[in-house]
Amino acid sequence: MRELLLGIDIGTSACKVAIFSRSGEVISSASGDYQVYYPESGHAEQNPDDWWQAVCQATKESIEKGQINPANIAGIGIAGQGWAAVALDPAGNVLTRTPIWMDTRSGAICDRLNSEIGSDAIFQVSGNSLTAPYTTGKIIWYQENLPEVFKQTDKILQSNSFIAYRLTGRISQDICQSYAYHCFDTRKGFWDDDMRKAMGIPEHFLPEISPCHAVIGTVTKAAAAQSGLIEGIPVVAGGLDAACGALGVGVLNNGEAQEQGGQAGGMSICMDSYKSDPRLILGYHVVPDRWLLQGGSTGGGGAMRWLERELADYEREVAGKSGKSSLDQFNEIAAKVAAGSDGLVFLPYMSGERTPIWDPNAKGVYYGLDFSKTKGHLVRAAMEGVAFSLKHNLAVAESAGASAKVLRAMGGSANSLLWTQIKADVTGKPIIVPDSDMATTLGTAILAGVGVGLYDSFQHAVDTMVTIKREHIPDKTVKDVYEYNYEVYLELYQNLKSLMQRRYQS
Repeated sequence: MRELLLGIDIGTSACKVAIFSRSGEVISSASGDYQVYYPESGHAEQNPDDWWQAVCQATKESIEKGQINPANIAGIGIAGQGWAAVALDPAGNVLTRTPIWMDTRSGAICDRLNSEIGSDAIFQVSGNSLTAPYTTGKIIWYQENLPEVFKQTDKILQSNSFIAYRLTGRISQDICQSYAYHCFDTRKGFWDDDMRKAMGIPEHFLPEISPCHAVIGTVTKAAAAQSGLIEGIPVVAGGLDAACGALGVGVLNNGEAQEQGGQAGGMSICMDSYKSDPRLILGYHVVPDRWLLQGGSTGGGGAMRWLERELADYEREVAGKSGKSSLDQFNEIAAKVAAGSDGLVFLPYMSGERTPIWDPNAKGVYYGLDFSKTKGHLVRAAMEGVAFSLKHNLAVAESAGASAKVLRAMGGSANSLLWTQIKADVTGKPIIVPDSDMATTLGTAILAGVGVGLYDSFQHAVDTMVTIKREHIPDKTVKDVYEYNYEVYLELYQNLKSLMQRRYQS
């Protein structure tokens, strides 16, 4: 009987594939790596065909490891990193590497469009400020810098819709990822033709919009041969990785919120009515008739990985002897430092920053260093800085009318009891940690399960597949020190902002 569900997540550094039982248990999983290319300053690109090869490899591995009969897979869901611009010709060939969410090459183009069309007019349609990381500016960049690519382009796809195309041969555009284009009306849920024309985006570039749980096709014979699947398995449209992750931790209803602790940090608050703020990101949830007001930080778990890479030679040596990972050792030394890190404050702007400051020139900063500070201080201050970024985004969302009472954690940092407790203490909000640490792929499996009829509703699917592992309650005794450091955090950026814009001219 077909009761297994396969989830795919196209992340920034790797794809993840997992096969779930009907109850949400992970039967098997695997990942596949691919490269990020940085050909010039501000450019960050990937080859979509690398995504596909990694998905095929990881899918085969998952099937083999779990001794899965592919005939038992009832459906496939796909999540993907946002704001790609995969240019396909009419035959479905990839015309160029796609700029990804970290790419800021179109900054001047976005500035020009904001001036010519009007930033307020663009925001009124899209519910999002027009900035370089989104797909919109990348399309116009193709037109002005790769005219042959632009001329040959038939469709622009997102990462999940590209994998759906490779699996099914069908072009699709899920409603959740549509906010990447500023000619998408995020209030009404369809393309705005007047804004599309004003931006110079050809109509045929934009696929028809589908609900995220809609079956858009089935696995083709060719895709089955490459991936180890069988022909005929239904594939749903899928959606943004953060939105699928929110579903995977049980965020369904108004006021429920996800806290993201992957490479990037952030949060997503579920709303049953339209609310927007130019400092945040607004898109449809993967659940029908819901929006997500989102904050996205470049710091997140990536800041800890940077610290581990640069400062953990000793911990890696110990790990080889004791089996205790370098990150676990980082947790131990950070736990010995008092809340507030004895005045050491970290700005986690390690690749510019997205919400709520939208500053590609923002830089990471440690403030408060002196001879008393240890490696443990550096680690704990980094954890606290990412938590301050989360608090900043939540505060802006609350000013827009979207309030979260409880956060549901996902991503690798949710495995750190210390870091999760710090986030609860800094934000003053309880944090629930679901049992599965594969929230994004679980969310795609839920989409597939609802789409093919294994569950009669999203609530039924979440109740069946999502379980809670632990809860963190804010410690009121550290509230004052964190409030003080948070104010320092906000003031540091404001005082350093103009300095961060400067560049040495030789």
